[in-house]
Amino acid sequence: MTGLPRFPDLKAVELEDRPVFQDFLGRFPSEACEMTFANIFIWRELENPRWTILNGNLCVLCAPPSEPPYFLPPAGGNALPATVDACLELNPRLARVPEGFANANGGSHPRDPDPDNFDYVYASADLTCLKGKRFDGKRNRIRKFERVPGHRYLSLNRGHLDGCRELFERWFNGKDDATRSIHCEKVAILEALAHFDALGLTGGAVEVDGRIQAFSIGEPLAPDTAVIHIEIANPEFPGLAQFINREFVTNAWASFPFINREQDIGHPGLRRAKMSYYPHHLVKKYAIGM
Repeated sequence: MTGLPRFPDLKAVELEDRPVFQDFLGRFPSEACEMTFANIFIWRELENPRWTILNGNLCVLCAPPSEPPYFLPPAGGNALPATVDACLELNPRLARVPEGFANANGGSHPRDPDPDNFDYVYASADLTCLKGKRFDGKRNRIRKFERVPGHRYLSLNRGHLDGCRELFERWFNGKDDATRSIHCEKVAILEALAHFDALGLTGGAVEVDGRIQAFSIGEPLAPDTAVIHIEIANPEFPGLAQFINREFVTNAWASFPFINREQDIGHPGLRRAKMSYYPHHLVKKYAIGM
């Protein structure tokens, strides 16, 4: 590939860069939810990502306002320990680094676990079948929603995006948190909807009487894993969140053995919600420094 930024030169992430990212991440997939082009692109207002090529590897440097700048784990298969060393010389921190990558390529650099960014990964069969006593509550809530007349699940396409935006604006306006991170979450979700097709995303939605009341968006992460980036459900419908969770996996991702539902960012309520679905495993991540 020619015309690409070469280390230490860095280029801001733009939509036009998707083919390069898709090439690297398709050949060298990561188990970390951050490592998709769509995720990096939609969060660019918060993360300020820039990228370069080093030793034939894709390296992405993020500079969010809430923490020190960090490189994501390089994507590639060439001289990765040396690439990690060079990244750390330019910027003394890698983050969101899966345990396997850290063990194989982190050398003797200090590392610290980052539990707030551990990914929750579920067996698809658990999310679609909800078998056993431990899922009694989920099944009961779904049955309650299924009694709502006029509801239907549908695969998301561009004709549904305005309805998703309208639902999201109503959902977002009900929040009372005005922090920058919440603002950037709003921007990220609107970016995903605005560039849904261009980013190659897959979505599902639930209509009630012709109006979208829930939607979920994801994409493949690795050959055996899909990642769900976004899930919004109108809280006025009890059981709808559990319903869209089940139906999206059933209809879009049943061929993937595992579903990555991202991290809890240290939020206790989110942690409880994610644990209530009994993850198959966690993707443990580390920060690596000089």
